[in-house]
Amino acid sequence: MTMLTRWHDDQSRPTLKEAGRDLAVRVFLPLVAWWLIVLAIGWSLADGPLKDYGISEEKLNRSLESSRTTLFDNITLVFSWAGATVSIIGICLVVVGLVWWRTKQWWYAVIPLIAISAQALVFFFTTLLIDRERPDVEKLDDSPPTSSFPSGHTGAATGLYFTLALMALRIRHPGLRAAVMTVCVLMPFAVASARLYRGMHHLSDVIVAIVNGLVACLLAWNWLRRDPAGDEPTAAERPLDQTRA
Repeated sequence: MTMLTRWHDDQSRPTLKEAGRDLAVRVFLPLVAWWLIVLAIGWSLADGPLKDYGISEEKLNRSLESSRTTLFDNITLVFSWAGATVSIIGICLVVVGLVWWRTKQWWYAVIPLIAISAQALVFFFTTLLIDRERPDVEKLDDSPPTSSFPSGHTGAATGLYFTLALMALRIRHPGLRAAVMTVCVLMPFAVASARLYRGMHHLSDVIVAIVNGLVACLLAWNWLRRDPAGDEPTAAERPLDQTRA
């Protein structure tokens, strides 16, 4: 069993007790440690030893502001909306529903939901304590009341789309699998670039958000213990439409 095939190799149904235990031990406890790291980075940039660097980051924002065009304003608007809360939750719920229906494995279907929830917890509790101002440039989106650090849009897009890229490994057709995975991997970077271009975040805000989403993705992908010596036959390339509980 490898990390990529763990859900194929062991498809056994967990009990609710096992699921609750693993969610607490394998997701929320590591998430607390990661949140403390994010909190330390945010403090360093907003009020600590990296404050001067944080201020100097606005050079990039001013450069992007001066190079704006109508075409890129419209393109980045689309990608900015792709990382918005309503878009992320909507896509996530649709995917969870479809995967649950096709596989009959709720414990596998909820992986994207765990990922976006995990990154959202880190984002929310960080913004409560870190009050970093947004870049001092014209903003093309409505500015939410939360802190600039980290980027919620970018973190949510990373958590969701990186998880979907892993789930896309079950797609049988190699061309379709490659296309879906490529789009999923590139989408968070498109959202991050859009948020920078539109004056909503500093570079460090989106970098930390991408890492936050990646951490959430990995925790969610490994949230449930899987048995490498399980009774289920190994099926690393089993397509989604042939997977059954």
